[in-house]
Amino acid sequence: MEICYLIAFPDADDGKAPLIEPFKGLKDAPYFQPIDIDLVTLGEETVLIEGHAVTVTRQRYDGRVQMVECHFELIDPFAVSVLQERAKIQSALESKFIPTQYRQNGLYEEYTILLVQQAKPTPDKWIEKNSRELANFIRSQREVFDTEELNEILAARARYSAAELTLVDWEGAVIIAPNEDYQSDIALLKIGNYQLLRFRMLDQSLDTMLDKISETFFENKRRPRATRGVIRQIAEHKLEVMLDFERAEQNLLLIGDWYTAKLYEAIQSEFYLKDWKENLKNKLNNLENIVQTIKDNFSLSLESVWGRIEMAGWMIMLIGYIYLFLADLGLLNR
Repeated sequence: MEICYLIAFPDADDGKAPLIEPFKGLKDAPYFQPIDIDLVTLGEETVLIEGHAVTVTRQRYDGRVQMVECHFELIDPFAVSVLQERAKIQSALESKFIPTQYRQNGLYEEYTILLVQQAKPTPDKWIEKNSRELANFIRSQREVFDTEELNEILAARARYSAAELTLVDWEGAVIIAPNEDYQSDIALLKIGNYQLLRFRMLDQSLDTMLDKISETFFENKRRPRATRGVIRQIAEHKLEVMLDFERAEQNLLLIGDWYTAKLYEAIQSEFYLKDWKENLKNKLNNLENIVQTIKDNFSLSLESVWGRIEMAGWMIMLIGYIYLFLADLGLLNR
């Protein structure tokens, strides 16, 4: 059987204007395609990993994330020894393509898809017959799952026809297509992994920003006074994150025809994309409140400074009036 292994990690473009490509191959040519994602192909190659020929296609999404699509074949993907072999291949691919910093901090996504051409007598019955093996394959584990866990892993399914079915889990998927029409579903799974990584990147950016604000204004005993420059930097970063979030969120709304909509709804659910979105919204609201508090305190500080300056001016004027008054009385010459 054929394995499709996806890897996604942050990868900014070089600032040049690349040739943007459309997404291709979605079933039934949906009237809403995810055209808002700028797609650029970086290269195609075949590499030898652990004795297996692996075809690799690298693409960049929106100038922010590199998506690596790897295809290789395994004779019996359910065998324990083959599971170990698959793990070695995938680990080698990660080491080859994912930069060290992202491998170390975990800011990347990896996803395994089993591509099945024949599933007899029907896709659903084939899944039930191989339920435990499929669960172990999807979760990359040897443990024996109980019935409840099996049902959870194998629950999310989308059917394009009686002979075509796609099963989606948060760690892996199975695509059954007699005509080997896998690419449209792979494209949607790539978009789902891209969305998940984008949300994780935004979440990390927000956490870094909140930690910096907390350390600068609320924890440091010798914290600096708020200045226009500091407030401007915070506001600019907040605006950048908000625009990034709006673009990432908007891409979730661009799937159109009945099948792609149904499958992508399953992908959103299994990847918890809506939960990620709500969590980011809450963090953005908290950030808004914190920035507003800093602005209010800065305004109060300015008012206090101007009040002191004004008081000092009145004191200088009062001293001047007293001096002139005493001079006028001739008391200063005595």
